[in-house]
Amino acid sequence: MLYWMKKVRKAMLTFYFTGTGNSLAAAKKIGGTLISIPQAIHEENKIYRDDAIGFVFPLYCLNPPKMVREFLQNTKFEADYFFAVATYGNAAGAALPHLQRAAEGRGIRFDYMNALLSVDNCLPHFEMNAEIAKLPAKRTQECLEQIAADIAARKRFIPAATAEDEALSAYCEPLLREQDKGGSAKAFAVNGNCTRCCLCTYVCPAANISVAERVEFGDSCEACYACIHACPQGAIHLPNEKSAARWRNPDVTITEIIRANSQN
Repeated sequence: MLYWMKKVRKAMLTFYFTGTGNSLAAAKKIGGTLISIPQAIHEENKIYRDDAIGFVFPLYCLNPPKMVREFLQNTKFEADYFFAVATYGNAAGAALPHLQRAAEGRGIRFDYMNALLSVDNCLPHFEMNAEIAKLPAKRTQECLEQIAADIAARKRFIPAATAEDEALSAYCEPLLREQDKGGSAKAFAVNGNCTRCCLCTYVCPAANISVAERVEFGDSCEACYACIHACPQGAIHLPNEKSAARWRNPDVTITEIIRANSQN
């Protein structure tokens, strides 16, 4: 079988998925050759080889986004050192140990896994300004510096899941199954502030949005809320959102998110 091979000069590949920039900011700090999963997932019959290969992604319902899980399942990787870093805003549960077990079925044995506490931008559950105010106490930058140093030193670390972590992940399983159906965006409402600038279509990692006479959402939503947080007019809303405030990681530009996610 012939595989497509990504040829690189650097000794590390860092794959990432980002909605509002938290995971892209982490990937930039970790370094290596950065590769957007929403872009790479469309390559067929592919194999990636390097000295080190890693994945940086957010947690939705205490799991990597569906696209990340599918990318790991359907892609071949070869490296001497594998790492995974999950960004999250409230709880990580047993996400990383579960990912380790799932990846082993694809011949990947992670050497280093860690979770990075960041802002929680899940609008149905959290008020953004209150979450932003919590950031100093979360020590996100300090923890990211340590994670980047660990990976640079090829440190080995796999977190253990507590009984509480396992229970929390089990509780979220039905929510994850519903989210994986891809219909989350069907609940989004677009108000009269919309100028049909199409920015929402460019930041969507799943190419799930089209704009003609109005904004329309398909059935492939990743529930990343990139479109909601990026809309310059604040025109996209959830019916049960806790906040009208929006978020983008200050270390990431909107152009970087477009370059990572646009399928146009």
